[in-house]
Amino acid sequence: MGKLALCAKITHVPSMYLSELPGPRQGTRQSAIDGHIEIGRRCRELGVDTIVVFDTHWLVNASYHLNCAPHFKGTYTSNELPHFISNLPYQIPGNPALGELLARVCNEHGIETLAHPATTLGPEYGTLVPMRYMNADQHFKAISVSALCTVHYLNDSARLGWAMRKAVEDHYDGTVAFLASGSLSHRFAQNGLAPEFAHKIWSPFLERLDRDVVRMWQAAEWADFCAMLPEYASKGHGEGFMHDTAMLLGALGWSDYDAPVEVVTPYFGASGTGQINAIFPVTPQSGAAVPAAVASAAQGFQSVSRL
Repeated sequence: MGKLALCAKITHVPSMYLSELPGPRQGTRQSAIDGHIEIGRRCRELGVDTIVVFDTHWLVNASYHLNCAPHFKGTYTSNELPHFISNLPYQIPGNPALGELLARVCNEHGIETLAHPATTLGPEYGTLVPMRYMNADQHFKAISVSALCTVHYLNDSARLGWAMRKAVEDHYDGTVAFLASGSLSHRFAQNGLAPEFAHKIWSPFLERLDRDVVRMWQAAEWADFCAMLPEYASKGHGEGFMHDTAMLLGALGWSDYDAPVEVVTPYFGASGTGQINAIFPVTPQSGAAVPAAVASAAQGFQSVSRL
């Protein structure tokens, strides 16, 4: 019935907003902004009506959650970096029907998921930043999915991603994009050193690790990457323990996925962290309720509490 048309791993660095404003950072994140604009253009070209964002800034301590209010409007200031994102206005259409459908099918697959169609909860900036550049004209509806998961198994996040794809393809009358909104390595510069690391990675180890991962993605080495994801997320200080990445790869078939990524914004450093915009082409996958590769993702995964 429905179609998953586009998947991507995207940056949401708050310095993108600073890049718009007069001052010393103006223009310094234009390549990241241009990458978002291009992904938004591709979504329009593919007929996407709703963008589902796996948001590593939405922290949850139990279950998976979907913010699928009918409409989002407000002014946002980051409690984490209020000197980067302050008084950012936003307005985004929501999609309650799709949110409730995604949650229902995830629960049918044994992944405890709650939809919130009637809520005053606003989106976090892992959703607001990409929607600012991809959806300035409110062309798309949006749903935010909690992906800063403190007590969750990565394999459950992979199965959640697959269940969401099944919900779209089997039950939804429309076209959807999934975005994993989070960094690669996420080790912020030590306090007092942030200006020095504004465009750098925190350590040579983390930069080498990230660059090797990007190379693996471009070479479609998905079996190796999926096997190393838990350790990469831990030793590489993955944002939200990289639950967004597990969700995205689960939707794509996990280690059975076979397409190379297309890098839209090349890897770059931001306040010590490693960032990228990359499109993961959507390929046909098994029609099974849970493909063997996604089901076997349970092996070797650890439950780790991590912010």
